Amino acid sequence: MSQSPLIVIDDKHVPLYRIVWVSEVPHFCGEDDCTREGEYEIRLDVDDSLWTNASGRDQVIAALAAWCGDPGSDEGPDWS
Repeated sequence: MSQSPLIVIDDKHVPLYRIVWVSEVPHFCGEDDCTREGEYEIRLDVDDSLWTNASGRDQVIAALAAWCGDPGSDEGPDWS
């Protein structure tokens, strides 16, 4: 079974290789006009970010783990 190199984040199909990091904790800045409070940041290359809820964050992490393979194992990803 092959893994897709794409994941949907906030209605956008994003190549997994563009993801630089995924926040572990939700955003909190305390600004009155902030629209991202409680959301998780998905940092992309070229200083872009997407935002998602906890479930979306978990899906991104699972997709990255499946795509990259388990770093603790000697086996690589299934490219078939």
